[in-house]
Amino acid sequence: MKRVYINKISDHVDQEVTLKGWLYNIRSSGKLMFPEFRDGTGIIQGVVVKSAVSEKVWEDFSKLTQESSLSVKGTVSKHPKKDNVYELQVSDIEIINIAEPYPITPKEHGVEFLMDRRHLWMRSPRQVAILRVRNEIIQSIRDYMYNNGFVLFDTPIFTPNACEGTSTLFATDYFDMGKAYLSQSGQLYAEAGALALGKVYTLGPTFRAENSMTRRHLTEFWMMEPEVAFCDIDEDMDLIEDFMEYVVQRVLKNCNTELTELGRDLSKLENVRKPFPRITYDEAIEILIKKDIPLIRKTANGEEHIRPFPWGEDFGAPHEEAIVEDFDKPVMVHRWPAIAKSFYMKRDPNNPEIALGVDVLAPEGFGEIIGGSQREDDLKELEKRIIEHDLPMEEFQWFLDLRRYGSVPHSGFGLGIERMVNWICNLENIREAIPFARRPNRIRP
Repeated sequence: MKRVYINKISDHVDQEVTLKGWLYNIRSSGKLMFPEFRDGTGIIQGVVVKSAVSEKVWEDFSKLTQESSLSVKGTVSKHPKKDNVYELQVSDIEIINIAEPYPITPKEHGVEFLMDRRHLWMRSPRQVAILRVRNEIIQSIRDYMYNNGFVLFDTPIFTPNACEGTSTLFATDYFDMGKAYLSQSGQLYAEAGALALGKVYTLGPTFRAENSMTRRHLTEFWMMEPEVAFCDIDEDMDLIEDFMEYVVQRVLKNCNTELTELGRDLSKLENVRKPFPRITYDEAIEILIKKDIPLIRKTANGEEHIRPFPWGEDFGAPHEEAIVEDFDKPVMVHRWPAIAKSFYMKRDPNNPEIALGVDVLAPEGFGEIIGGSQREDDLKELEKRIIEHDLPMEEFQWFLDLRRYGSVPHSGFGLGIERMVNWICNLENIREAIPFARRPNRIRP
């Protein structure tokens, strides 16, 4: 008898099939039992009629506990009252394992309880839906990059130097060579790839030792970072919006069921079509001043509210939310104060106080999901920036070589996978956007 998966069950109406999976739930009504099975691809209700099965089959179903594993046989039928819903008229069962009492029940559980049991929590329909959306996002990224001529370029996780600042590095001893650090970004190495291959992208784990417990932060997360030779900041923004439209619309098409399971307002995602609003940092400041959103600094006496919002400061969550609240699609904030951005960003030739960087802010208050820039391609200017940021010049000699031997204008950006999942799924906290979240207070399971 053919084994089938639940997500393909509609192709087998009136056929006898075998399902392999787990018992999700079961209820009984006299001489009928209604077990629900899950197999990772979906959930289907079974119908067990006492008079139609052997006594052993009936007794075996009576033994089952939540999450018991099994192989079940039966005939696929349409649900008598619901369109596009199917049932399995059960004829036989093979019990593989009787599960111990399952710790996660249909009642309300606290977040810490669920995070301690993340290895089990991810079996729930909501978590399955999120992880399937994550899978589709990553696959759509790979397909977009491949179809647009980008080469996957795998960069080191152990690095000898910082990319985004030395204060958020995880350090480890590296044999007799001193300290090595877990990568904050693959970008510097991707620049080498772009000058060899033209267009590359990285996709892998990155690490920030930032003691932050906000709903947007993880200490280990996944980044996708394209890098393109002969590309300026405006072409970089063109790439970003084309890429984002493709990914969001494909996920909307292929994960409609999962997004509906999550209660997502699909109309919000349908709006993610290029062109996106592009505003300068100065224009963003004007929005904050007009809305009277202050900069809040912590002091020894509490908090200091600074009005109007001062030029040169980076934005926090309240500022990002205020900037995007009047838009229904991602907003690109570009041309930032150089003092607020990383050493590798190129300065505006018309104003050296401005860096040719861009942050993409997601609508609905989800904040920054992409940060990008045109990279500094002038050797002397980059050396100057390394000194200004008090970085070890000797560790960047290979990076400076990219400017010594055939330097060209080049640009790229970084996308946080979990932030993209967080936004598309409309999650309250980013910890659900990755199978096993790592935060300052959590390293297990």
